[in-house]
Amino acid sequence: MSIRHHYRRKHKEEDIDVTPLLNVMVVLIAFLIFSAVFSRVTIQEITLPTQGEGSALQDKQNAVIDVIVRGNTLEIGDGKNIIVTIPKLGEKYDTQRLSENLLVLKDKYKDKQDANILFEPDIEYEFMIQIMDAVKIAEIRREGAQTVEKISLFPEVSLGDAP
Repeated sequence: MSIRHHYRRKHKEEDIDVTPLLNVMVVLIAFLIFSAVFSRVTIQEITLPTQGEGSALQDKQNAVIDVIVRGNTLEIGDGKNIIVTIPKLGEKYDTQRLSENLLVLKDKYKDKQDANILFEPDIEYEFMIQIMDAVKIAEIRREGAQTVEKISLFPEVSLGDAP
């Protein structure tokens, strides 16, 4: 009878070396942090107009202020009629004149906080933001003053489609 030798191989458990992986992760994290673009995000708070607002009565409690943004004009209305039409200045809307006209309405309706802004479909986003800012706050420079005074007009804006 022959004897066979069975050699058992000794299995060594080798540890996994994670050092190269950690080195890559440190470099990758540093790269991502330093290459990130830090930007400021601003939020415009808006509401949707209620269904019956367009036919409200013209008194101090139920006054409706509509700013209608068309391709070449801005229109300020009272829910039924157009009060003021402001033509476009070249490629931009005249937001200064819009704020001035809204300031007159604010003096008339001191407690009113909301206004509707109605846009035609092809109005650029940048113009939308500028008009929303002009409806919310008027920047007035008093004679002799070097600073600009900011007056709150209608901070609660509702957006909709222009008729």
